[in-house]
Amino acid sequence: MLDAIQHKINFKTKPLGALGYLETLAEQICVVQNTLCPQLIKPTLLVFAADHGIAQDGVSAYPAEVTAQMVLNFLNGGAAINVFCRQNDITFKVIDAGVNFDFEADPCLIDAKISKGTKSSLTGMAMSQKELNDCFTKANTILLELYASGCNIVGFGEMGIGNTSSASLLMSALCDLPIEDCVGRGTGLDDEQLQRKVDILKAVQKHHRKPQDAKEALCFFGGYEIAQICSAMLTAYEKNMLILVDGFIATAAFLCAYHINPKIKENAIFCHQSDEQGHGRMLTYLDAKPLLNLGLRLGEGTGCALAYPLVRSAVQFVNEMASFESAGVQNKS
Repeated sequence: MLDAIQHKINFKTKPLGALGYLETLAEQICVVQNTLCPQLIKPTLLVFAADHGIAQDGVSAYPAEVTAQMVLNFLNGGAAINVFCRQNDITFKVIDAGVNFDFEADPCLIDAKISKGTKSSLTGMAMSQKELNDCFTKANTILLELYASGCNIVGFGEMGIGNTSSASLLMSALCDLPIEDCVGRGTGLDDEQLQRKVDILKAVQKHHRKPQDAKEALCFFGGYEIAQICSAMLTAYEKNMLILVDGFIATAAFLCAYHINPKIKENAIFCHQSDEQGHGRMLTYLDAKPLLNLGLRLGEGTGCALAYPLVRSAVQFVNEMASFESAGVQNKS
């Protein structure tokens, strides 16, 4: 099949390789779907939201209450991710993985709450093994239901004040890098605040031994939303769905999933490189090439929604562009 896919792409009416990375992306999608005629069915963006105990320790420029306020903004359709999903006909859902707020029922909201936020990793484990197991079970159920609906491409976003700290700690542990190489400005810290964040995360690391594996790292450093994204990505791979990976936090979740099952990378499309300094290093570790580099640092899955038209273009040119033979165009000798 791979030879047939490459032949179909190579003999479109263009010079060999003239569509650049779009050709690589098209080949990946055809290989994943094992077809010469790929399809994108019911594209969906899932934003997982949760609060973090470490947010109370001064690692963010925003108060923890903003997590719940932003979820309400998502549900009201007013966030950037809402705009881009509407623009590109992407179904949008918010998952309450552990927000410190009781939301009213909403068609766009999925309740998968573990508790009202993790504990601070500065003083103990962010979540228990049972809580981690619950994260994996709930996220698995969500993805199985999405798959059953016919969806074959899913993007992952997040919302959680303090979650760049959790992502930095996970990255440092799993990539074996010093925390200074992993920490960024998050929601917009100034130099003094950034140094405080580094100092706090160093203190967190001193409080814990080196995690034995990705699941233990998730227990130590937390993020219910990160754990649920990790599980959901693994389930999406098991069902052979295309996985759209967003920015720094979503990639940290992918990093955990990759350590659990490295084959997941076969189905992953890395949508952009964010402006968080650690993200580029994480992508290098994963040997991943992002589609976009727009200096984004918003999260929410915005990079997935913005990159989706390029994914569609890769599928469309494979399916609709003429070949030299069908168009009666002479190929070079």
